[in-house]
Amino acid sequence: MLSYRHGFHAGNYADVLKHSALCLILEYMCKKDKPFAYIDTHAGAGSYSLKNDMAIKTGEFNEGVLKLWGQDHLPEELGPYMHAIKKQNKKGNLSYYPGSPQVALAFLRSNDAMRLFELHPKDADTLKKNTPSKSRFQVEHKDGYEGLKSALPPVSRRAVVLIDPSYELKSEYRASIKAIEMGVKRFSTGTYMLWYPVVDRKLVQGMEKYWVKTGIKNVLQVEYCREPDSPGYGMTGTGLFIVNPPWQLANQLTTVMEAMNRYMDSGKAVSRVVQLVAE
Repeated sequence: MLSYRHGFHAGNYADVLKHSALCLILEYMCKKDKPFAYIDTHAGAGSYSLKNDMAIKTGEFNEGVLKLWGQDHLPEELGPYMHAIKKQNKKGNLSYYPGSPQVALAFLRSNDAMRLFELHPKDADTLKKNTPSKSRFQVEHKDGYEGLKSALPPVSRRAVVLIDPSYELKSEYRASIKAIEMGVKRFSTGTYMLWYPVVDRKLVQGMEKYWVKTGIKNVLQVEYCREPDSPGYGMTGTGLFIVNPPWQLANQLTTVMEAMNRYMDSGKAVSRVVQLVAE
């Protein structure tokens, strides 16, 4: 299915958590001089206007990134994220929201590489236009799960992999973990991020159980829920599974979600950070 378009949801609270985590991981990777690769299996269009019809129709960014924009006392843990947002909005107005590829570009150095995959034909075309034309940046109109096989292991032997599917099909809940299971077999030392929506708690619990069955070590689970679990409500929360996270990431994301609750949800949201599988 190819009906999902992230332009309707760009900059919402799920993006805030996902991209805050991605920025903290990328910042950590940059602490070493050695190059690394950023690999994105569901890269989308790369960048999104918050002034176009899709963003205006849902207005989800109004309850997400806009709540943080212009705040003077955000915790330092949100600094890398706000750096990526400001880099897309150099004139000072919040007009664009960076997708994950543009977030990565805010951190990649001259010797780092990027491999992007997107299956939606229109978004893949836009992604190519939004990505600098450099030999170390590859953009492919291709299924990201298949593309990941060819991207691992990276030449640099250091990588951050983001898997961010739409979950239009329930099979994605298992397929996304299987993709990381395959990736870890090829490249065990990479950092893998998997985003998931909280729509049906049983589906999330199924993912948690499958993670344990894979035998993959060092899996961190981060979750931020704005509403109580309710199968009939729609997406009530957002979460991440992170394999091989930087050692301080759990504490950093705890602070990030506390700030999200303070500025975006007036203390109503419930969050958790769990070491799902030990190192």
